Amino acid sequence: MNEQLLTVSSSPHIRASHSTASIMRDVVIALLPAMAAGIIFLGINAAILTLICIVTSVLTEFVVQRFIMKRKVTVTDWSAVVTGILLGFNLPVTAPWWLAVIGSIFAIAIVKQAFGGIGQNFINPALAARAFLLASWPTRMTSAAFVTDTYTTATPLALLKSGEVTAAGLPSYMDLFMGNIGGSIGEISALALLIGGIYLIVRQVISWRIPVIFIGTVMVFTFAAGQDPLYHAMAGGLLLGAFFMATDYSSSPVTVRGQIIYALGCGIITSVIRLWGGYPEGVSYSILLMNVATPLIERFSMPKIYGEVKGDA
Repeated sequence: MNEQLLTVSSSPHIRASHSTASIMRDVVIALLPAMAAGIIFLGINAAILTLICIVTSVLTEFVVQRFIMKRKVTVTDWSAVVTGILLGFNLPVTAPWWLAVIGSIFAIAIVKQAFGGIGQNFINPALAARAFLLASWPTRMTSAAFVTDTYTTATPLALLKSGEVTAAGLPSYMDLFMGNIGGSIGEISALALLIGGIYLIVRQVISWRIPVIFIGTVMVFTFAAGQDPLYHAMAGGLLLGAFFMATDYSSSPVTVRGQIIYALGCGIITSVIRLWGGYPEGVSYSILLMNVATPLIERFSMPKIYGEVKGDA
């Protein structure tokens, strides 16, 4: 027998072609179309803000791991880059540079590293940072913050929420699809986000279940409430959140049933906030709330162990 065929090692024994770095690189590649759309429609400041978030996120991760926690530095796994891009994508293009810096430090130092680093954070770092910035500087993150020299009106969802404009006064389907609207840097182009989302599914980086059920639930719910489901799907941060943030490995369920429950919850909470809440958008808070519920969902959706006797678990 050829002894070189046998390798003794601890579990897990399943070999996969993906690594953390390759997965994160794929996410970065998938986000590039949305980055391009942000620059085309919102200007070069979209790239500058996103770059500030990336650099600050990477530096924060390096400093915290190297000098504070004195553990192995993992900035080469690209996860801090992904967090920086996603935080930048959640900012209005008029946001000042210091807002991007504070948000990035909070995302990496408080939400990610304080809980053990990649794979240990129980909520999405970029979304938690967005919620922190929104609570701390609401005027910098909402309403007038989305008004620029190019787009002098509120975001499509804010216009829809106000009820002060008719259907003819709202941005067209084509503008929503291409990205010719106001909004956060990374959420404006449905086409760019769909390209990136499909790329991740084809590359098997994410499953179709969470984004499809999340988006589908919002469409069904808003249709039942008498609103345009296609408009709700393309406007706001639904596509960005469903494909790129709700699917975060460490803060979403791993079981099939758990992912279905989680996605349904995200869709229902988003719809309730959009239709009856105080904010025109509800994607961020829906994902964060379901992130917190993930351990409970996994507990009740975990498959039974073969031979397990009820009551012994």
